[in-house]
Amino acid sequence: MTHLIETKNLMLREFKATDVANIYKLDSNEEVHKYLGKKPIKTLEEAEEIVSFFHLQYKERGIGRFATIEKSSGKFIGWAGLKLNLDEKEMLNGYTNFIDIGYRFIPEFWGKGYATEASLASIEYGFKKLKYNIIYGAADIENVASNKVLQKIGLNFMNEFAFKNEKCNWYELKNSKNGT
Repeated sequence: MTHLIETKNLMLREFKATDVANIYKLDSNEEVHKYLGKKPIKTLEEAEEIVSFFHLQYKERGIGRFATIEKSSGKFIGWAGLKLNLDEKEMLNGYTNFIDIGYRFIPEFWGKGYATEASLASIEYGFKKLKYNIIYGAADIENVASNKVLQKIGLNFMNEFAFKNEKCNWYELKNSKNGT
């Protein structure tokens, strides 16, 4: 299964085995992990595991995060997209078996509107192509930028919850075209 979402500035595609170095650059960055438990990866083997996990999601769940490429430069900037959370270790706010929106970019690409652009395209893909009824999102309450993106793309604040001893905000967006 190959997914391709194109926006004005971005290409979202499935991860390839050749993206391991890109994931390492992204997920070994302490600044990127400031609101993600402060546990950046340390090895290329860990990056390989992440790419393998994305492939497993595509195969078993029909959806997963997409490598995000800046069209003007051709550079990998991070990932964005939807994820089906199915099991207890992925539980957020007491939920399992839900679709969530997410994004993670290399800092040099922050502040360019790419999280909003990629997320809006992902939501449209989820609602129109995949016929999802609800898409959820979560962000550390101290991550002001991420909370702003979730609100800007139309998600509605529902409540606060604790995740791994951190306070997070929980958001949802219902697909108005499906009558929910």
